[in-house]
Amino acid sequence: MADKIFDVMVPKEKQIQIKNGKRKVIEAKIFQGYALVEMKLTDETWYIVRNTPGVTGFVGTGTEPTPVSDSEISKIKKRMGVEDPKHHIDFETGEVVSITDGPFKGFDGAISEIDTQKGKIKVMVSMFGRDTPVELDALQVRKV
Repeated sequence: MADKIFDVMVPKEKQIQIKNGKRKVIEAKIFQGYALVEMKLTDETWYIVRNTPGVTGFVGTGTEPTPVSDSEISKIKKRMGVEDPKHHIDFETGEVVSITDGPFKGFDGAISEIDTQKGKIKVMVSMFGRDTPVELDALQVRKV
């Protein structure tokens, strides 16, 4: 079937996950639960892919799968080829955190912004009776 089924791709990208104060680069699936198959659509190839263990169905209306355009595939491949991993920060906006490192060590504050590109968190810390924004690395804070 190599002349009819050309390529099978599970789109993944590298992300930086910060958990328990440790940085780790992981490969995360872009489209959870989906695989992209490049093939000539015949009854025989459709039967083989459809009866592969783990395949539950195709995206599309009716009985035949919907093809993905070449421009969309190139966007997905471009996203997969990006070498700068994205930060996966295990915090949410509004969450109260404690600062564990740096000049503001020991202060508590609420997260006002999360920058996943840089891995930075902006925390509103109460100093001298007013809230002051402090930009910190995601490793410098922990959940309260």
